[in-house]
Amino acid sequence: MATFDDLLEEAGSFGRCQKRIFAMLCFLSLPFSGVYVGIVFQGFTPDHWCRDSALVEKREACGWSLEKSRSLTTPLLNVSGVLQHSSCDQHEVDWNNTELSCDPEGLDFSGVAVTPCKEGWEYHYEGRKSFVTEFNLVCSDGWLVDMYQSTLNMGFLVGSFAFGYFADRFGRMKSFLMSNVINVVAGIGLAVVPNYIVILVLRAISGFSVKGGWMAIYVLLTELVGVKYRRTVGILYQMFFSIGLLILPLLAYFITDWRWLQVAFTAPYALYFAYYRFIPESPRWLISQNNSSKALEITEAIAKENRKNLSSHFEILTGDDVASTSASLLDLIRTPNMRKHTFILMFNWFTSAVVYQGLIMRVGITGGNVYIDFLISSLVEFPAAFLILLTIERIGRRLPFASANIVAGISCIVTAFIPDSMFWLKTIVSCIGRLGITMAFEMVVFVNTELYPTCVRNLGVSVCSTLCDIGGIVSPFLLYRLASIWLELPLIIFGVVALVAGGLVLLLPETRGVALPDTIQDVEFPDR
Repeated sequence: MATFDDLLEEAGSFGRCQKRIFAMLCFLSLPFSGVYVGIVFQGFTPDHWCRDSALVEKREACGWSLEKSRSLTTPLLNVSGVLQHSSCDQHEVDWNNTELSCDPEGLDFSGVAVTPCKEGWEYHYEGRKSFVTEFNLVCSDGWLVDMYQSTLNMGFLVGSFAFGYFADRFGRMKSFLMSNVINVVAGIGLAVVPNYIVILVLRAISGFSVKGGWMAIYVLLTELVGVKYRRTVGILYQMFFSIGLLILPLLAYFITDWRWLQVAFTAPYALYFAYYRFIPESPRWLISQNNSSKALEITEAIAKENRKNLSSHFEILTGDDVASTSASLLDLIRTPNMRKHTFILMFNWFTSAVVYQGLIMRVGITGGNVYIDFLISSLVEFPAAFLILLTIERIGRRLPFASANIVAGISCIVTAFIPDSMFWLKTIVSCIGRLGITMAFEMVVFVNTELYPTCVRNLGVSVCSTLCDIGGIVSPFLLYRLASIWLELPLIIFGVVALVAGGLVLLLPETRGVALPDTIQDVEFPDR
């Protein structure tokens, strides 16, 4: 009996039809970057200090500048060895006292009692309106900014499992259509609701749908092309996410209100409905559902668009990926090699998410030009994809994967100790770290699939990748809370974790040129 791979060879492994579908669906990988790391701009926290309405009147009456009035009302704090004016406390002064002079040189409140802000905050807006300034999410409420990113990753965690089931049960395209409907409703809801708790709920719902839909399309694209094109298509699809990262600072520069920026992230998902009917269901999935006639009909349409002819002897199709045994979670840890692979891959998924998201979000708190810094750090993602394509078939998987983690780890630690005065050196080294972790993140996806046998491959990838979402939940707290102690402290943590991950990868077997394992015995006894 013929398999679908046999049929696809005759229909065209990556012909005009697949290229059209690829172009249409890759467009939807662009806004995912905005949803994923838009917090850098939407949750931008400008310089801020305690608001005092009486001081505002005094400032206007005396003609003081913002900087001068701030220096008078806020105490000095020692932050990482540098004296800075407090953002959360103020001197307890009665500014309505008419005896207070307009001469700032004659005012000294260094011995006056200090109290937390009572009337909110004033912000140095820098042209941006973020949800931080709208809801006053600073000081004791600063952790709520972390929740904006963590709730998204909580949605990712649930959505990965849910849409993995939906895609296998109802099909890739129906799952993606459902994902898009939720994306549009939750995305527009985020842009209009006035309550921050409701925003966090909608953020989780958005995470639930957007990653599930992104993964469904990833699977569909790799199922529609021939075997030799699968890895390239998968890496290029991820590259469109990187293109989205380049567009993001440009969008944020011109759209300065976080709510309208949210609308910009959502709009492409609405446009998808216009061409939904031009994309076919996965023939492989149809075969797995014993619907070979519909699969053959779609494949004939693909062949026609590719200007190919199918042989008449292709009448019965069989799935070539159907496992004869049911998968169990225990299969991932029951035997020694499977257990080793599972724990190492879990740690690497966790590390990739923590370090990757952490380095991106760090751009928003370093105090530089957030647009230029974000753009420069995003540009280094493109060499990552090309380096992977150049090395994985020449050198293998293990060494580039381990090296990427180790380079990222060393770069993070070195960056932490480069003084701010050496701006370009600090920028270059941090970009090398971003390049390394991007390579590691993209490699863990297909290394994961190559290390597990057919009978538990999908389950293994799903279970291990949940650590990616857990890492995403932890990352904002790790970054923002530790940075409040010392700005470079998160980099030290990221560096240590990445170095450990790189060392563990060296314990994995090389998979270049090795047939995919079909059974657990193939993993446990690879030399047989």
